[in-house]
Amino acid sequence: MNEDPGSTSGPAHRKWWDRLGHLFSGEPRNREELIEELRSAQANGLMSNDTLTMVEGAIKVTELSVDDVMVPRAQIVMVSAEAPLSEIFATVVESGHSRFPVHGEDKDEILGILLAKDLLKFVGDGHDFSLATVLRPAVLIPEAMRLNVLLAEFRHTRNHMALVVDEYGGVAGLITIEDVLEQIVGEIDDEHDDEEQPELMHEQAGGGWLVSALTPIADFNEQAGAAFSDEEFDTVGGMATSEFGHLPEVGEEVAIGDYLFHVTEADDRRVQQFRVHRLAEG
Repeated sequence: MNEDPGSTSGPAHRKWWDRLGHLFSGEPRNREELIEELRSAQANGLMSNDTLTMVEGAIKVTELSVDDVMVPRAQIVMVSAEAPLSEIFATVVESGHSRFPVHGEDKDEILGILLAKDLLKFVGDGHDFSLATVLRPAVLIPEAMRLNVLLAEFRHTRNHMALVVDEYGGVAGLITIEDVLEQIVGEIDDEHDDEEQPELMHEQAGGGWLVSALTPIADFNEQAGAAFSDEEFDTVGGMATSEFGHLPEVGEEVAIGDYLFHVTEADDRRVQQFRVHRLAEG
């Protein structure tokens, strides 16, 4: 029996050992190389597409600052400290939010945060209402704070929202823990978001379909007359990305069965939409 491990090494075997050696060499690795390794692992079935998306999102969070994702000042729903209870109730109902910055003479003077649930005890009897007694402390953070640092602070302090201030101390925006988490896991809908479901797949006049990557494979099969299995992947995006073997960019295309999937929308974390044609249609 030949015990020489080098006797079975071909080009692929040698490439694997080169990569393994690089992993343990202690040499510095940049984020691009790390992401490439993760995408390779996903393509080889070592992790799901959803897991890859979250890992890439977590890496991206370390590169983003608060001002990249905050709600700008003009879009913040605030409450004046002088507003009567009826006006505050109207603001809460109209906006559907659960937390509101409360300001003094101007919107740069933040006095605290009002939680909508703290108003419940005054429903039907507002005689003893005093806004100052129900205010929670406001968290103020700089625009340049990294999102991963903010997320750690949110977890440590158990706060869900912070006011973003500029270099002059004025309010520049607002950010919530949901805003940060969406950078990792994607859009998070809640009971106050628009309940109208977007059209995931529609037929084009010139033939073929525009297909959202979130389209369930079963729905695609029904509308396009296909017969793809949904045992391994639930969505068209997962199936197609696996077939590419990497995270494709806009303009790339791949044939799967009798269908050609052309990427029309994508970012650096996921594919968002395809244009799909039957190969027989050209």
